[in-house]
Amino acid sequence: MQFVKQSVIRATPQRVFEFHEQPEALALLTPPWEKARVIRSANISDVGSQAIVELRALGIFSMRWIAEHTAYNPPHYFEDIQIKGPFKSWHHRHIINSDPAGAVLRDEIDYEPPLGFIGRLIAPIVIQRRLQKVFDFR
Repeated sequence: MQFVKQSVIRATPQRVFEFHEQPEALALLTPPWEKARVIRSANISDVGSQAIVELRALGIFSMRWIAEHTAYNPPHYFEDIQIKGPFKSWHHRHIINSDPAGAVLRDEIDYEPPLGFIGRLIAPIVIQRRLQKVFDFR
């Protein structure tokens, strides 16, 4: 499955990329309503570095999401994949391009939801909507 979000940001592509390089970027991009706590931020310029986030599922179950950075090409893109977490698979590309208004940040996420057939069936209602809400916040 795929989720794509494109955002126009009134800043240069370099500045948008530099924002994501900050150690606190992941925490700043996490909506306050999400039951998530950043345990460790990744250094996106260090391919192989990992971010660890503690999540709450259904408000009661705690789990860790480990994402590893797999590509880094400033100021154009960086990528991460899920090593451990709620999805069967997760590959997130952050693509930054110039725009007359500043920059366009394109988030492309290829993922396989948990729970097999049931997960794929409910993904458009549950996962896609949640991703849309989270990336609208960002």
